[in-house]
Amino acid sequence: MAEIPIVDAHVHLWNPQTLPMPWLSTAPALNRAYDMTDYAQQTAALPIAGMVYIEVDVAPQFALLEAQQVVALAQHEPRLQGIIPSAPVEYGAQLRPYLQAIQALGPLVKGVRRLMQDAAPDYCLQPAFIEGVQLLAEFGFSFDICIRHHQLPAATELVRRCPAVSFILDHMGKPDIRQHLRDPWQANLQRLAALPNVACKISGLVTEADPQQWQIADLAPYVAHALEVFGSERVLFGSDWPVMTEAATYPRWIAAVEQLISALPETAQHAFWHDNAQRWYRLA
Repeated sequence: MAEIPIVDAHVHLWNPQTLPMPWLSTAPALNRAYDMTDYAQQTAALPIAGMVYIEVDVAPQFALLEAQQVVALAQHEPRLQGIIPSAPVEYGAQLRPYLQAIQALGPLVKGVRRLMQDAAPDYCLQPAFIEGVQLLAEFGFSFDICIRHHQLPAATELVRRCPAVSFILDHMGKPDIRQHLRDPWQANLQRLAALPNVACKISGLVTEADPQQWQIADLAPYVAHALEVFGSERVLFGSDWPVMTEAATYPRWIAAVEQLISALPETAQHAFWHDNAQRWYRLA
């Protein structure tokens, strides 16, 4: 794999001293600044060719400022090729001025995310939420789905109702790897994968497993199922750095993923590590 350039489709950067992130009060190990210097140090031996920045759940009134700061950072880091800001899609048609504002930041803004993992299972099926997501097509934006496994049925219905929007499922829908539960996650993921306008990130799994004791064998059946139902053209690599550092170093995650996808043909592996992220996020 060493010769394949990697596009990391799920990178976070933050400094809680400049942008408030209330959730960090419950995650003391992560409650510090993580910047490009840290990322570069931890990936120094790896062929990282590109990155997609994913919003970090700052206090809502700071979301636009977060996007502005990352756009400015990208002027000095050419590998930062895509930015996914937060967007309050639940405002429906009222979302338009906000989407206009983030579109005006330039072509690096590729889509949006609205965290749903702690919301009610059917939160994303409110009429205004669906309307807000449907509006993304007008701007050429994709939507990152960040949910837990029990929310997959509602997310599938959201995707079904927004056929003109491209979706990327973060962290494989956060299956309960720690308890080794596969059902009904398996069937629900297959139903989502049956829709052609959604891709799936192989990311964030080590923190859904036992962070201290996980083994590749714990992850293998989940990754194998995602590869089977989404196919080689709709799976993307992501690190979920630095959240993943609670359970693994970056090189350990890369080595684990290498082993987990080793049965794929060489062309499919290249697509997984690089091409699929470029296509689904419309990177330069």
